[in-house]
Amino acid sequence: MASSPKTIVVMPAYNAETTLEQTLADMPDGAADEIILVDDCSTDGSAELARKLGLTVIQHEKNMGYGANQKTCYREALKRDADVIVMIHPDYQYDSSLLSIMAELLMKEHCDVLLGNRIRTRKEALDGGMPFYKYIANRGLTMIENIWLGQNLGEFHSGMRGYRRVVLETIPWESNSDDFVFDSQFLVQAVHFGFRLGDIPVPVRYMKEASSINFRRSTTYGLETLRTLLSFSLHRAGLARSPLFLGRETSSQDEAQGQRD
Repeated sequence: MASSPKTIVVMPAYNAETTLEQTLADMPDGAADEIILVDDCSTDGSAELARKLGLTVIQHEKNMGYGANQKTCYREALKRDADVIVMIHPDYQYDSSLLSIMAELLMKEHCDVLLGNRIRTRKEALDGGMPFYKYIANRGLTMIENIWLGQNLGEFHSGMRGYRRVVLETIPWESNSDDFVFDSQFLVQAVHFGFRLGDIPVPVRYMKEASSINFRRSTTYGLETLRTLLSFSLHRAGLARSPLFLGRETSSQDEAQGQRD
C-alpha cells in the first residue's frame, strides 16, 4: 500500500520571536508532517521559542541572507523526503490557515508552484497596511513579469509559496542569489523549466512586527528582478548562457569546473 504524500512546511526566520507563535496558532492541525524553522542568526529568541513549540530548528552560525536561508530550508525538506514543500514567513504577514488547501492543490497536481496572492484590489491591499510605494512597485513588476513570462499571476512577490518536490529537484536554485531576489529568480526558473504556476487569495497583513525590506533594498530587488528577466530572454535566445537556467546537474558541473579553473 502506497504511503500518503508527505508535506513539510519550512520557515525562513530572522527575528521572528514576536510573531512565530501567532503564525503557528493559525495553522490547521495535521497541515504538515513536519515544520522546519531555519534561523538566520537572529538576535532575539526565535530559535529557542521554535524549539519550545516543537519545531525542527536549524541555526546558521552567521547571517547568510534571505535566499541562503531558503536554500537551507529546501535542502532539509528534500533530505526528509517531502513530497510537497510549503514556505511561509513566520512574521504573521501571511495566513497559515490556508496551508492545508495549498498542500492539497499541489498533491492533486492542479499546479506545480502555488503562491499566496495578497493583491485582489487596491483598496484591500492598502487597507491591509501595504505601503503605497510597495503596492505600486508590486503591481508594476508583476505586470511586467506576467507579460514577459506569459503568466497570469496576481502577484510574483509573495512570501507564501508551495512546491511539488519535482520542482525543487529540477530547478538549479542553489545557483540563485543569497539575497531577496532569490524569490524572483526561482519563479523565472519555474517558467523556464515548464512548471505550472498558480495562486490563491490570502489576506493582506502589514504590521510593525512583520518583516519588510526598506526602500533602498526594495529598489535593488526590483532592478535585480528585471535583470533576471533579461537573463532569461538572453538564455532562451542562445545569446548568453546563464547557470540559473541550466539543469541542476549541468549547473553543478559548471560550478566545479569554475572552481578548478
